[in-house]
Amino acid sequence: MRRKLGKRANCSGKLTERVALIVEYCGIAFHGWQTQGPLTATVQQSLERGLSEVASSEIRVVCAGRTDAGVHATKQVVHFDSPVSRPCRAWVRGTNAHLPDGVAVQTATPVSNRFHARFSARWRRYRYLIHNSAIRGGLMQGLITRHHRPLEEHLMHMAGQALLGEQDFTSVRAAQCQSKTPMRNVMRCAVTRHGDLVVIDVVANAFLLHMVRNIAGVLMDIGAGVRPVVWMRELLDARDRSIGCKTAAPDGLYLIDVGYPASSGIEAGPRLPHLLSVAA
Repeated sequence: MRRKLGKRANCSGKLTERVALIVEYCGIAFHGWQTQGPLTATVQQSLERGLSEVASSEIRVVCAGRTDAGVHATKQVVHFDSPVSRPCRAWVRGTNAHLPDGVAVQTATPVSNRFHARFSARWRRYRYLIHNSAIRGGLMQGLITRHHRPLEEHLMHMAGQALLGEQDFTSVRAAQCQSKTPMRNVMRCAVTRHGDLVVIDVVANAFLLHMVRNIAGVLMDIGAGVRPVVWMRELLDARDRSIGCKTAAPDGLYLIDVGYPASSGIEAGPRLPHLLSVAA
């Protein structure tokens, strides 16, 4: 049975319908998710333009988590309110017809007006992909990070367990982060190897600015033997970003899943990067 759209009256008294989308994008061509002005290419700006064409009305979207310039997503979740009704296939195919290469709507789902892409989310899941080889590859430029020193993934995994639980992540947040609190709850941090591919998999209720990239930088130094396993714990206890390592490149970072209550109607489970998929 087709779910009914949530409807509510906007400030003009007209009914609006709420729709949630799963959006996939390659971050190479964009200056991040958030709109920054008419001359700066961002995912949000492109998506809102495409949706507005389908709705023949101005559409504004809210996302589950803003991503940095160069960061990718296979399962970014957004919602928007539309003053007109359209079939789900129109929100997908019609919007995609107006989007630039590198961003595409994958699914559209009618949701209750109580659903909120950001505030209804229980957790977010990111993967950081590392091509661990002394010789640089000729493929996947901008889609995967290369690290030339041999990495001991088991040491990286051990160090990552210091991240688990609710705690202060000041040492791995960007200096310009505007979050009111550095407290976050990390539910999973796993590091695995698949040939030359090393994968860092992190799940948390929410993330601070550059948090995953800073964690990746720390773990790579530990995996390369530059720092001991206990360094992650020491950094977190210090609550001082200035003593951490360089922020890792955005190239290998993917938002692959966002968790919502089952009643939301949002597709459950991760969407893994094409050609770079490893076991979930």
